[in-house]
Amino acid sequence: MEQRKRRRIVGRVITTVVLVGAAVLIGMGFVPKPVQVTVGKVEKRTLEVTVDEPGKTRIRTKYTISSPVLGELSRIALRAGDVIEAGALVAEISPVVPMLLDERTRAEANARVAVAQANLARTQSAIKRAESARSFARDQADRTRKLHAESGTSQQAYEQSEYQLKSADEEFSGTQLSEKVAANELEAARAALASMSGKGAGAKLSLSAPVRGQVLRVLQESAGVVQAGTPLLEIGDPRALEVVVDVLSTDAVRIEVGSVAHIERWGGDYPLSARVRSKEPSAFTTRSALGVEEQRVPVLLDIVEDEARWRSLGDGYRVEARIRVASLPDAVVSPASALFREEGSWTAFAVNGGAAKKVKVEAGARTPDWVEVKSGLTPGEEVVLYPSDQVADSVKLAAKAAPRQ
Repeated sequence: MEQRKRRRIVGRVITTVVLVGAAVLIGMGFVPKPVQVTVGKVEKRTLEVTVDEPGKTRIRTKYTISSPVLGELSRIALRAGDVIEAGALVAEISPVVPMLLDERTRAEANARVAVAQANLARTQSAIKRAESARSFARDQADRTRKLHAESGTSQQAYEQSEYQLKSADEEFSGTQLSEKVAANELEAARAALASMSGKGAGAKLSLSAPVRGQVLRVLQESAGVVQAGTPLLEIGDPRALEVVVDVLSTDAVRIEVGSVAHIERWGGDYPLSARVRSKEPSAFTTRSALGVEEQRVPVLLDIVEDEARWRSLGDGYRVEARIRVASLPDAVVSPASALFREEGSWTAFAVNGGAAKKVKVEAGARTPDWVEVKSGLTPGEEVVLYPSDQVADSVKLAAKAAPRQ
């Protein structure tokens, strides 16, 4: 009897335990599980605001040598990549004899001589302007060096004056080369006119290189009759490279001449330092890959690294440019992936006691990775990155930290 009684009690206890366990398990099934999220931290750091766009390298000055007369072109022996000195023979042309009787062609030759003389006069005036600009830039640089030595000016102002002096020197050198080219064109135009006038009839016209450089393209390789003005070959100096970046007009207004830039994804293992030399005053219309009409402005960059670091770059190479438009020291920033638009304002989910807390954020400058936070978040707070529709106010979170950027 006693034994049977004990068995009943044990059975009841076991049944009670089983029922309580089942109730607990059922209850736990109704408790919401924490949402798995990745979080980042709000930080205080220097925010570099940049305009990032693809660009293309370009030889700053190309010289196209054209035929000054209608004549028989001898085969051009030069090939793309050949290095030639200034004044070296590049092509020979035998003027066609009937040209001696062609008054219209003779008049055109006289006009070409006049145009070449005007071009030479214009380049000589440009040399005087460039020389004055170089003298002014040198004086400015001297004053800035003295002030910088006495801590009377910023490092940025010092670097800006040095860059402007370098640009003025290069501009002066460029105008001197342009003068040589104009003089060469005038000489060729006069030689063509002389052959048409019967002076030296039957003699070949020799065309020479106006500057030292490399042959970029041979446009007329084979011997044969060519018309006056036919392009024969292109010459340029691969060491005088610039980078052309077409930026949106809304970004162009924030870019200043002399701004710091970096050239990335050009093929090397390191970025190249560059400076904005100029931006063109007018925009052009193009269409994006999605078919959206855009207004873009060409911005020209000078590479300011030693030539040995970028010697493998050539004409027409694709690069990625990052142009700095602002630098904000000690800015409070949030990962850009934490912010989203809701009801016309920026919003984020902060982590508060293991749960999500929705906060309104006043955002400022932004980069692809970071956004300046003017209010709503403080340094050290954690925010949910790429919040899904499962994340809501007061929802429990199971957070893991994102890799450090």
